[in-house]
Amino acid sequence: MVEVTAVARPIWTGVLSFGLVTVPIALYSATESHGVSFRQIERGTADRVRNKRVNERTGEEVAFGDIVKGFELAEGEYVIVEPDELEKISPGRSKTIEITGFVDLDQVEPIYFDTTYYIGPKGKEYAKVYALLQRAMEKANRAGLALFSMRGKQYLTAVKSEGGILSAHTMHFADEVRDPRREVDNLPDADLSVSERELSAAEQLIDMLAVDWQPEQWRDTYSERVRELVQAKAEGREVTVSEGPAEASNVVDLMSILERSLQSAGTSPAPAAAATESGTAGQPTGRADAGATRARSTPSAHRAPKEGGAKKSTSTRQPAKASAARKSTSQARTPKEDLGALTKAELYKRATDLDIPHRSTMTRDQLQDALEHTTPTRRRHLRSA
Repeated sequence: MVEVTAVARPIWTGVLSFGLVTVPIALYSATESHGVSFRQIERGTADRVRNKRVNERTGEEVAFGDIVKGFELAEGEYVIVEPDELEKISPGRSKTIEITGFVDLDQVEPIYFDTTYYIGPKGKEYAKVYALLQRAMEKANRAGLALFSMRGKQYLTAVKSEGGILSAHTMHFADEVRDPRREVDNLPDADLSVSERELSAAEQLIDMLAVDWQPEQWRDTYSERVRELVQAKAEGREVTVSEGPAEASNVVDLMSILERSLQSAGTSPAPAAAATESGTAGQPTGRADAGATRARSTPSAHRAPKEGGAKKSTSTRQPAKASAARKSTSQARTPKEDLGALTKAELYKRATDLDIPHRSTMTRDQLQDALEHTTPTRRRHLRSA
């Protein structure tokens, strides 16, 4: 059987020009989403739920052709704009991406870049002029800036060369980029005191956890878990839930945490997953020999799960002292114990041992509530098991 490969369709065709040089081109989507899509279904049925355009006052459905746009001046007061009025001032569709200047890429902050498109020559006969522009731009490390319109919107665009191909990056205009000092609360003051010892330890930790950029090692693990959940529910299987997020670092013990992190990074091949698990073993070694023992870790939090599907230990993200304290508390619990100190994974294990129904779909609070409403006899039996 012959496998047929689908040919990508361009989303825009036109001409790329700079000076008197022009080359017919086509734009192609550079990325695609692999997120899981769901339909809206009425609970207890297989009936789809659809959205309708309704009049807010009367509740009656409104035909699409009867809908116009309104710009709100004050509450309940609008300036009405008809579709043909917008069409008259619409930028339409550009036929040319005209580069009006070249900028050093090192001067452009990443926040300005938005969506990426691949640029290809429209035909084989344009390959030479395409290659000329691509190689000259890559050697100069500059991006061409242009304004062009597509799908009824005008874009600031950076055309750059990398890896033997031209690409177009739509960009945000300056007034679309927010000032972080005005938007973000609780930012530290510039004169906030940080000790040289703390700074040195943090820098050392960053150096020891340095990795090479290998994008294939990073995956959308949430979408994978969603697919696993859907598959398991379709097959009638229970789903193992993971522990909750790691707790925030106590700033009072910041230096101690840094030292434990340094020790773990210098001894563990996967510091991202095991940094706190072995953090209290032995005494901190101080400044590690980063040149000899530099840890080239991979992003273990995003690696493919190990075969066998074993559930991750709930102690991997907690210091040994916290684990010991939890253990001693567990040994001294009474039948009226407070389950609030347990992680979601621990609650789920108890719910599994007690065969509580629907536990795989419960949140942490729901698991705790279900356990608290089991009989004391069953809970005592679980602790003695």
